[in-house]
Amino acid sequence: MFIIKQPADLSAYLQKERRSGKKCGFVPTMGALHQGHLSLVNRAREENELVVCSIFVNPAQFNDPKDFELYPKTLENDIYLLEKAACDVLFLPATEQIYPPGKVHNEWYDLGELESVLEGKYRPGHFQGVCQVMRRLIQIVEPDRLYIGQKDYQQCMVIKKLLSLMHRQTDVVICSTLREPNGLAMSSRNMRLSAGEKEKAAGIFEALSYIRQNIQPGTLEDTLVQAGNILTRHELRADYVKIATAGDLRIMDSWNGKIEIVALIAAYMGEVRLIDNMLLPLNFAGYAN
Repeated sequence: MFIIKQPADLSAYLQKERRSGKKCGFVPTMGALHQGHLSLVNRAREENELVVCSIFVNPAQFNDPKDFELYPKTLENDIYLLEKAACDVLFLPATEQIYPPGKVHNEWYDLGELESVLEGKYRPGHFQGVCQVMRRLIQIVEPDRLYIGQKDYQQCMVIKKLLSLMHRQTDVVICSTLREPNGLAMSSRNMRLSAGEKEKAAGIFEALSYIRQNIQPGTLEDTLVQAGNILTRHELRADYVKIATAGDLRIMDSWNGKIEIVALIAAYMGEVRLIDNMLLPLNFAGYAN
């Protein structure tokens, strides 16, 4: 595996490889890698001749400076895991490579309502920061396919919107969330949880599963209240428990039983904020057509 730190060096290498017709799959990360990240690398490996992974902890997408400072950094282990996964290139830029000094980095991206609901509401400016770094990474790597995880469902939709704004034809491959044995979605933030907190945090998956099993056409209020109660019993403090349309994240108070929907939760376990979601297709077990 090559480790490349300079954007110009990476672009030159990839251009050379593309001359032989190789397709490039790209996995952007902020490091502290786990099996969820590696599943994206594995998928990219299966579908492309060339796999690039980036590690860059993006300061522009952290609302809380303390959260940025506490984000886990495990670079030596990350490199080991990527080598085992047969990643071809690790792009490891410094902050000044992504945000060159002297340049203005306050571009604004028209994300519509995606920016004002759910994560957009609770983390103002977050998705603008995501777009800033992703635009720069996409311009450097120019991938044929981009691999991201479903756990960050809203972010997946934001990145699709960004690619549309950039007029790029990159395919976005959204991969299923990997979970711990207790159902907790794998996340780099889990490294900040104690063993006991990880067990309690599985209440997020329990709440999502409750929604899946109990939702019926009609008003959604009682189902959401009961899901919130599950979080409380597990000592989780919710920012939101919502159901939205799967296609465009319109928040729903009632459901007609005919639209694909997604349940989304953001909740704190202690000082660590966790997010998760669950798609509820029309043929799911909790509702018979």
